[in-house]
Amino acid sequence: NWCFPPGRRVQSSKVAPSPPRLLTEEEYRLQGEVETRKALAELRSFCQSPEFSAWSTVSRIQSPKRFADFVGGASHVTPNEVSVHEREFGLESLFIDEQLFEEDDDDDDDEEDSVTDSFAG
Repeated sequence: NWCFPPGRRVQSSKVAPSPPRLLTEEEYRLQGEVETRKALAELRSFCQSPEFSAWSTVSRIQSPKRFADFVGGASHVTPNEVSVHEREFGLESLFIDEQLFEEDDDDDDDEEDSVTDSFAG
């Protein structure tokens, strides 16, 4: 006790670190958007740099005009791709998933009732 000032507690060096805070769904979505924009900007910048071999890249890709548009600042996805993504992963898909899970829950309840009935009879 003589080497520590009065009122100061000694902390154990074996205290476990606290677990990291998990992101909310909104924070996760926002971070994804921010990081995607940043990475796309870095890619555009690299594609415009002297070290980038444009001819060898353009000769290997399926849509050179789309690539050139992207490097010039256009979106990296088409409106059709956005639409397909929204159908598969947007609010519509969440609604469909909820309906599927509700149906599965109803089926499970029916199965449990039939198993219970067979044991009771």
